[in-house]
Amino acid sequence: MKYYSQTSSGFKVKDFSIKHTVESAQPLTFYADYDLDNGLIEYPSGRNFVKVAAKAKGTRTSVMLKSSNMAAAKRDFAGRFGLKDDMDEIYSRIDTDSFVHEAIERYHGMRVTVNDPWETTLCFIISQYNNVKRIRLIVKNFVKAFGTDIYDQNGKVIGRSFPTSEELMGFGESDFRKQGAGFRAKYIASAAEYCTNSLDLYKLSAKNYDNLKEELMEIDGVGDKVADCIALMGYGSMDAFPIDVWVKRTLERMYFKGRKRTIKQLHRFAEKRWDGYRGYAQQYIFHTGRNI
Repeated sequence: MKYYSQTSSGFKVKDFSIKHTVESAQPLTFYADYDLDNGLIEYPSGRNFVKVAAKAKGTRTSVMLKSSNMAAAKRDFAGRFGLKDDMDEIYSRIDTDSFVHEAIERYHGMRVTVNDPWETTLCFIISQYNNVKRIRLIVKNFVKAFGTDIYDQNGKVIGRSFPTSEELMGFGESDFRKQGAGFRAKYIASAAEYCTNSLDLYKLSAKNYDNLKEELMEIDGVGDKVADCIALMGYGSMDAFPIDVWVKRTLERMYFKGRKRTIKQLHRFAEKRWDGYRGYAQQYIFHTGRNI
């Protein structure tokens, strides 16, 4: 991955793994470019482009950012990767049993990212009945087909922006199907229109989880699980606990001796067991259940 001659800035972060974070099926998994074996990732942030090099040593990771707008890049990276998260506190709160303890050890430093609400919405509408490889292909197609060129200070194109809901309104279902969206195309078209004209995603708040989730579920194609994904990774709501097939199976196997439980029952279980940081607990449970 090539780095351009841009202003750079470096810093260190405790308990932070960019590899585990990006590999754990969060929005950047779907549209960033990366070489995680070498700690490299680059991604669009609005009309800016952020390039990251991260190298871990012990419990600390050295991070170097490069961008033509360093102030914006620093803000984005710090907010997106939860650099202010107190991982000692989070781990102490979610480490309730041997399974989660093992998950923390296996994926130590994985953060729950907080991304642009619309980017998160589109990514998780596309994610329905899909696998990570296919989701990434479709989202990358959308960025390439509908995004806007991003230039460096020398006028050279260095990437494409993530298309906004308003930009997608200039296209239709057939255009989205050409990018591999399939049956999701109609939901994407409806969501783009609704989030442009009827719902301001940027005025919603994580402070009232129930209200946030209710508002998100008014978007066509957004059900219980997707709404929780958006609440968690688009707004940082730690009350959100997305339950997909992997999480459901894992919870039933590890905590209910394989007995089936409803989604509502599992939500209540998570609320009691990991209250305050159940969004973080979910990400470790999901990533572990999916890979083991």
